[in-house]
Amino acid sequence: MSSDDRDDRSERTDREPGVDADEVPEIDEGRYLYCLVQADADADLELTGIDGEPVSIVVEDGIGAVVHACEGIYDSADLAQVRRWLVRHQTVIDEASERFGTPIPFQFDTILRGDDERVREWINDERATLERALSGLADHWEYRVEVVEIDPVDDETLIERDDRLQELHEKIDDSEEGTAFLLEKKLDQRLAAVRANRRESATDDLEERLAAEAREVHSLERSPSASLSDEVADQDDDEGETLCRLTLLAHEDDEGAIGSILDDVAATDGLEVRFTGPWPPYTFAPELGSGEQTTDGGRQP
Repeated sequence: MSSDDRDDRSERTDREPGVDADEVPEIDEGRYLYCLVQADADADLELTGIDGEPVSIVVEDGIGAVVHACEGIYDSADLAQVRRWLVRHQTVIDEASERFGTPIPFQFDTILRGDDERVREWINDERATLERALSGLADHWEYRVEVVEIDPVDDETLIERDDRLQELHEKIDDSEEGTAFLLEKKLDQRLAAVRANRRESATDDLEERLAAEAREVHSLERSPSASLSDEVADQDDDEGETLCRLTLLAHEDDEGAIGSILDDVAATDGLEVRFTGPWPPYTFAPELGSGEQTTDGGRQP
């Protein structure tokens, strides 16, 4: 359920690859959850999921869970293998989205203990939340935006533009070694504050413009820690300095208007805009139940 670069949802089983075998919970019978969709009783899916497992849809009174049967979590120290699993996880969600519309997506390795009947029971337990979420998210998708300064402004230019920085710079040149050292510390702090203010200003301005077209806009960390949930959505380069990263929930009909706003930003010399989506609304999906704690620190519904 989320990006990112993407909230600590109660149903998530988010783990680093290579968990010690003794820490992996045993599951006699379970259902690996890809997503939830609005579906008729006779809906079916002919897909293969992670490791070629046959995917099915368990429907209970208009709500379908896209699943495959499993007997354990997916864990590997091989990052290439984890990536293959993750890409297949996303592919199944994408294909279900094309068939049934906007889903409630689950993070990689979310597993419900039990059989199809247990899935139906769980859907009924969460029905009020699920119906509200599926209705509210219909035809809405998540988009990711990153604004990067390809040629960041250097310290000398910032000093020229800021009176306080100029003053400190001049004092350093005229001071003895000990005093100059302290003034250089102040200069570095001021430079960091000026850069932070530039980023905040750029973020606030862009958020305000995007909020006029999107239903929700949220700021993300500029340098997110690596996580499995961002592997597919974010394929970023390391060039330049990231000014801001945003995630937004928007109706599919408003994608063009959002693109126009980002085109204006990209027209600014030295700026590059990275725009990805539409993605299933991971960041904007609801929390579902308190979950059942697993031995590896993740949760299951």
